[in-house]
Amino acid sequence: MKIYFHLNLEGFSNCYIIVNPEKKEAVIIDPGKITNQIIRHIEDDKYNLCAVLVTHNHGSHTRGLTTLRKIYNPKIYAADYETAGSDTNVLKGNGVIQAAGFTIGYMSVPGHSPDSMCYKIGKVIFTGDTLSAGKIGSTNNTYARSMLISNVQTKILSQQDDITIMPGHGPPSSIAAEKQFNLDLGYPILRENIYKTLRYPQRVISD
Repeated sequence: MKIYFHLNLEGFSNCYIIVNPEKKEAVIIDPGKITNQIIRHIEDDKYNLCAVLVTHNHGSHTRGLTTLRKIYNPKIYAADYETAGSDTNVLKGNGVIQAAGFTIGYMSVPGHSPDSMCYKIGKVIFTGDTLSAGKIGSTNNTYARSMLISNVQTKILSQQDDITIMPGHGPPSSIAAEKQFNLDLGYPILRENIYKTLRYPQRVISD
């Protein structure tokens, strides 16, 4: 498995191409914008685009679907029927799908949006906007925030520490790093130490 990263500058969102070099097949996650570079990446290496995985139906993650569907005919997986209408393979709850020779686990992690999905391929989890490096996704109210934190802790952070997190925005992370440094996920000791450092900075006293 090889993973290629493309940045959508319009929404600063991440698009990923996951390829199976042996089968010459590929999957795209969150096509926020389909650029010439992405098309060349598929065409120059002669990959068959088998599937598109959508983490949630927000424009910065789905706007490129229109262009993509004019060129290719991949299966589209998402939790929201409106993502691609009748062409959407609607996912619910947790489960497994097969695409490009990969066994892809999916899990529903609502909170940032009702249709938020995370996808696990090998030892990588593509988290969309549910979890980014050092923070969780934005929410509309305290209930949604509480639900998101609970879902992230039980469904994502319960995975092995060495699993890589590839988010919808920002740099990669890992399960171990988020357990140790993500303040949004409620680590009171770490938060208290940082608060004390900011409020009571150490002073150097000299004679």
